[in-house]
Formats: sequence, C-alpha cells, structure tokens
Amino acid sequence: MDDRILSEIQNVIDSRKGGNPDESYVAGLLAKGGDKILKKVIEEAGEVLMASKDGGGEHLVYETADLWFHCMVLLAHHGLRAEDVIRELARRQGLSGLAEKAARTRG
Repeated sequence: MDDRILSEIQNVIDSRKGGNPDESYVAGLLAKGGDKILKKVIEEAGEVLMASKDGGGEHLVYETADLWFHCMVLLAHHGLRAEDVIRELARRQGLSGLAEKAARTRG
C-alpha cells in the first residue's frame, strides 16, 4: 500500500482552494464554506452507517472513502491536513483508549 495517497489527495484538495467552482467539485464545496462542507460530512457519515447496517463489504469501503475525502475537505477548510490527523493517531498509538479519554476529560 502506498502510504502517500492521503498526502497526494490532500495536495489536490489544497490546490483547489480559490479555484473555479464551475470546474471543480472541491473548489465549489470550499467556496460554499463550512456549513456546506459539514452537511456533506454528515451526509457521508450517514451513508457509512447505512452501508454497515446493510452488511458492510465493498459498499462500506466505498462509503468510508467518501467520508474520509469529505473530512479531508473539511480539514483543508480549516487550514489543516490529513497528516495532522495521522500525527495525532501516531501520538495515541500505544496509549490505552480509556487512559487517553480520561486525560482529555481532565485537561
């Protein structure tokens, strides 16, 4: 597996900022702003849930890819990248999920 794919996709998303909304789906989403992007993330999350209820498999993978993509657009909207999420996941690796959650509620 090529672990650069998220970075490459994020580069394309970032390159669409300020682009022509009539020529790029991502440029259109970014131009419409946060509320539109959030609605797409919620829509895609719902489709992931339904794909899981329907038995998962390839359809679940397809819908999860859509969700991740739209989350990456949301990150770009906030000046963040997929690599920021990957760094956070790496930071959490090896930590107890219960301990990590407890630390968040205390801090």
